[in-house]
Amino acid sequence: MPSASPAAPLAITIATRESRLALWQAEHVKALLEAQGHRVTLLGMTTLGDQILDRSLSKVGGKGLFVKELETALDDGRADIAVHSLKDVPMDLPPGFELACVMEREDPRDAWVSPHCSGLADLPRDGVVGTSSLRRVVLLRAALDALGRTDVRIEPLRGNLDTRLRKLDEGQYHAIVLAAAGLKRLELASRIRAIFDTNTSLPAAGQGALGIEIRAGRPELVEALRPLVHMPSWLRVAAERTVSRAMGGSCSMPLAAYADWTADGQLQLDAAWGDPEGHTPLVQASARAAVAGLDAAEALGHSVALMLQKAGARPVLKEA
Repeated sequence: MPSASPAAPLAITIATRESRLALWQAEHVKALLEAQGHRVTLLGMTTLGDQILDRSLSKVGGKGLFVKELETALDDGRADIAVHSLKDVPMDLPPGFELACVMEREDPRDAWVSPHCSGLADLPRDGVVGTSSLRRVVLLRAALDALGRTDVRIEPLRGNLDTRLRKLDEGQYHAIVLAAAGLKRLELASRIRAIFDTNTSLPAAGQGALGIEIRAGRPELVEALRPLVHMPSWLRVAAERTVSRAMGGSCSMPLAAYADWTADGQLQLDAAWGDPEGHTPLVQASARAAVAGLDAAEALGHSVALMLQKAGARPVLKEA
């Protein structure tokens, strides 16, 4: 909730990746902070995750590859805040860092992007679908199996948003699956052929939400960011991220978690886990609760994670 009186004006430097989408996100936050009277500059950075494009994230270190350099800039004082797509942020931040703000969420769903195919059933024989996400691989395979489309191949797709669209346009894929939020933010919604229903493609934890990270012990930044906080979105993603954290928080595990508010004001949390080896069917769990604070949201997440595990989902064990 916005504070009763505006925070004192600050000079704030935002650390950001240099992809077009990341820069849009940083510019968006910059404009909002400047409207509050703060002086804001951007520090553009290229992360290791942006540089390694020939291997899947699960094989080269996971989501932290997109945030480590930004956290280093926070730690050494070159930047004050870092703006992230929350689905790219590890479930456990390093000691000394904190998530100070979650902004109002964009469309959290997956988008089907294809020049010729209206959906999965419209793919040609031996069609190729591109995605960078193990979660999407598992959910797409389940949907394709239900259609009897064992001929369709799901191939890896890395790179920033523009790179992925270029690879599609070059004919390397018949269709690709992307986050709807990024396409809409960059005014590329016209590229969306269809939006997946969450029953077909359950979103990733935090998908569509922007999070702002700071070095711990900066109360003046917490106060400055308070007007940007959207608590209904924060409660949703807190429940989702708790499921992922309880399951090991690894991008090598196909896991979906999605929370939304019901008509009667409760928080409904749905999750799905896929066997990375593909030997067992998709495991799903769901629960709802009255949620008024982060503790209650996290409790709901823990309960759904436990349901997944009791149904056969196997958490990733952290190395000692």
